[in-house]
Amino acid sequence: MRNPCVAHRGWSGKAPENTLAAIRLAMAEHDLFWIEIDVQLSKDGIPVVIHDYTLGRTTNGWGEVRAHTAAQLQQLDAGSWYGEEFQGEPVPTLEQVLAITCGRCRLNVELKTDGRYAGLADKVLQLLYKYSLQHDTVLTSFHIPSLREVRKLNDEVVTGLIIDGWRETLIDELRQMKASFLSLGYPHATPKRIKALKAAKIQTMLWTLNDAKTIKKYAALDPDVMICTNYPDKWREGTSGEL
Repeated sequence: MRNPCVAHRGWSGKAPENTLAAIRLAMAEHDLFWIEIDVQLSKDGIPVVIHDYTLGRTTNGWGEVRAHTAAQLQQLDAGSWYGEEFQGEPVPTLEQVLAITCGRCRLNVELKTDGRYAGLADKVLQLLYKYSLQHDTVLTSFHIPSLREVRKLNDEVVTGLIIDGWRETLIDELRQMKASFLSLGYPHATPKRIKALKAAKIQTMLWTLNDAKTIKKYAALDPDVMICTNYPDKWREGTSGEL
């Protein structure tokens, strides 16, 4: 059995990250059931799908995401930086993503915040329930207060911490947060840690593995470990047993 694959920001190795084009490419694969995306709030409080706090790297805009309305963000070109064939790809709203993925794949939604977005958790939760996706989504974040806010508002949706490191208190911290998911930078995964997480009933996703040999090495830690990658084809190669 292959470790589950999570397409990082959609199939971001083939299309511009966090766009509908990248998400559709991942959805088209028969064996991909998870997609990871990043969500922030526009100036008018609408959840939008983009990674950076600023627009310059992945769009033809400038300034902070939160300084623009959702309508303004949708007028930007979020595809040309990757390739001419993606010219005109907009910054999608979370609702647009939910509308095309609903019933077809599961989502890992990163709440992209350092505390700058009051109400982000609540607005995302409202959309998940609108599309009946509360059981098909995990909400993750580096920002622990945001995860606590989710749990304060809701005891049903799975939450998970994102961390690029390890500390011996981590499992206890996750229990205290009532978080049953860990998104872990892959170099910090060891057999002992993965075994302890599994014993604690914490689902682990490793990020971001982008070559087949590395994927094979870390997939071998446990068949339930989720592999987050920009290249689902490399996941397929690394978990085929042929390397």
